[in-house]
Amino acid sequence: MTRAALMGVGRERGPAGSRQPVWQAGHVTGTRRTAVVGGGIAGLAAARELAAAGDDVVLLEGSPEVGGKLRVAEVAGVTVDVGAEAMLARRPEGVDLATGLGLELVHPVTTASRIWTRGALRPLPRSVMGVPADLDQLAASGVLSDAGLARARAEVAAPAPGHDVSVGDLIATHLGDEVVDRLVEPLLGGVYAGHARSLSARATVPQVVALLDRGPSLVAAAARVPADAPATPVFAGLAGGVGRLPQVLARDGGFAVRTGATVRAARRTATGFELTVGPTVAPEAVACDRLVLATPATPTARLLADLAPAAAAELAAVEYASMAVVTLAFRVEDVAGVAALDEASGFLVPPVDGRTIKASTFSATKWGWVREAGAAAGVLLLRTSVGRHREEAALQRSDEELVAVSLADLADATGLTAAPVDAFVQRWGGGLPQYAVGHLDRVARIRADVARVPGLAVCGAAYDGLGIPACIASARRAVADLG
Repeated sequence: MTRAALMGVGRERGPAGSRQPVWQAGHVTGTRRTAVVGGGIAGLAAARELAAAGDDVVLLEGSPEVGGKLRVAEVAGVTVDVGAEAMLARRPEGVDLATGLGLELVHPVTTASRIWTRGALRPLPRSVMGVPADLDQLAASGVLSDAGLARARAEVAAPAPGHDVSVGDLIATHLGDEVVDRLVEPLLGGVYAGHARSLSARATVPQVVALLDRGPSLVAAAARVPADAPATPVFAGLAGGVGRLPQVLARDGGFAVRTGATVRAARRTATGFELTVGPTVAPEAVACDRLVLATPATPTARLLADLAPAAAAELAAVEYASMAVVTLAFRVEDVAGVAALDEASGFLVPPVDGRTIKASTFSATKWGWVREAGAAAGVLLLRTSVGRHREEAALQRSDEELVAVSLADLADATGLTAAPVDAFVQRWGGGLPQYAVGHLDRVARIRADVARVPGLAVCGAAYDGLGIPACIASARRAVADLG
């Protein structure tokens, strides 16, 4: 048996699927019955909003558990996030939802980050999504070569283009390819698992496009953006893990939840919709008055094929990236001499450097609650992430191999050579939608076609942003679109 197998890599966790009644016997005649398909954060938030407005709501989730990309798992006896671990604190939606449910918000102990590039862990210069705000600081970091730095200093000032372009094309026009390759790419890779020269500037980095409203120089505009103040943290998490949020929502949201309930088809009826739910050998017809689809683009396209065919065609064209999160636990005494683990919250890796991992988060350094929980178990936890859009070959390795390549890259980057006492590999196949150039127009066309069908709405990460607050905002818009 391999070391990774001994550590339990790839363990499956989670409750079994359920077959609860769609609507409980106490349904009040005359109350609108609304079905929400998809149990990620968007679907859960939409169900809660609808229930609060008086609808009789059932949420249908095809997998054995709700939560989507928010999930916790036990590693070395410590429960930690194995999906998203934070939300933007400067948008209100996620923070308000969590506090409204009585959950305790926490903030990173440190936000200092590094870039592992050109053979060293280097300070991440202050920037607006990779647009440097201080060229002298950028020079001191050593992130760029002398030629790359000279090109950035010789910025080609230009107004914002009148049409959407890729992030890479927009920034390279101003500052050169090396700024894109070594600053922008790792930041976008961490959020979208995508590539700067394929992603829409207006959809993914609107703050960069907005810089050009201040003048034709990106660097000059970025320099005028105030540095983050300690009193106003950018990110927030939850004590015990962000993955607790969907669990509490499902329990206290005021709506019924069915897991293991795959919705295979949807059709319009005289009074609403009829859904085909469950396995093909034992299908179940579920009637509802209104319908919210909070599923990823591909299954949403299938369900909309007859209801809104133009929207279905647009959604079918949305590509997704797959990735994996590898969580590692080390004995505290085995990593005591690794200085890099105490100096930053983690590091990003530009794809141009040819490494397998694209980032590492030093969880015990970044989050006080993780350090405390780990210390109680005598371990220190960190994680790596692997996988970018159209680079699925990196994920064709076994769990044991993903652990091994993560350890090899960590050793090269930080000098960490200790063997972990436990590891957990969480794969997110097709987990992150890619906002291609023209994405905002595509979303507008999707919503226009869906709006032709009374009582139908869509929401989720495929539309307005991947983060928790953006998904919650998308859910609220879907509820408003139902009328």
